[in-house]
Amino acid sequence: MEVVILSGNKPIAALAADAIEALLRRKPDAVLGLATGSSPLPVYTELALRHERDGLDFSRVRAFALDEYVGLPAGHPQSYRAVIRREFTERVNLDPANVHGPDGLAADIPASCRAFEDAIRAAGGVDLQLLGVGTDGHLGFNEPGSSLASRTRVKTLIEQTRRDNARFFGSLSEVPHHVVTQGLGTILEARHVILIATGAQKAQVVRDLVEGPVAAICAASVLQLHPHATILVDEAAASSLRLADYYRHSYENKPSWQGL
Repeated sequence: MEVVILSGNKPIAALAADAIEALLRRKPDAVLGLATGSSPLPVYTELALRHERDGLDFSRVRAFALDEYVGLPAGHPQSYRAVIRREFTERVNLDPANVHGPDGLAADIPASCRAFEDAIRAAGGVDLQLLGVGTDGHLGFNEPGSSLASRTRVKTLIEQTRRDNARFFGSLSEVPHHVVTQGLGTILEARHVILIATGAQKAQVVRDLVEGPVAAICAASVLQLHPHATILVDEAAASSLRLADYYRHSYENKPSWQGL
């Protein structure tokens, strides 16, 4: 696990976009894992800028979303399919037919989850997965207590997650109680994961996921088991890390050829 501490959202977004751009230059038909929430939005904005300004090409990219609410009607502005379309895929030349997400409206959700897993495997697996982390350590919508080997499935949201997400809806009562999410085992199969966390409210969970024990109570701690996990944080989110000075030293003295 590599922890990179930067000054704020702009350099974090630029560094994450650098990694994605390098991947697409090397592999134009790469498979991206797309997250929602506030953390990845500056990355999507930076990628859209590079598409418009530099011609960064997404025409052969395939993408898989992390999660989706259960029961939101098609076209609801807070469905994650709509958010990803609005915030990213409509701003670049990524074919909508190549963007896949869990189906929160499926008549047979377990069968739909199995089909989604099959689709990821058929695409060759995810090359780079963007991630955020909840204040309780949830990854995707793998809430505290999730199996570290879990696959795509239905989960019930805890009330803290619903409260955190209520800002995107008119009221807490409008936030669904259930979601379909990639499992922790599914996320671990991505070849590279980049997790972004900013702000003082994320300081404790960043410490737990980076330096705490691997435990279901902090689902994101499973990334300690990943062979290529990059954690991008600002100074506020890094403020509780015991080894913060070491992480800074390591990044500042990183070999130029190594990349992210």
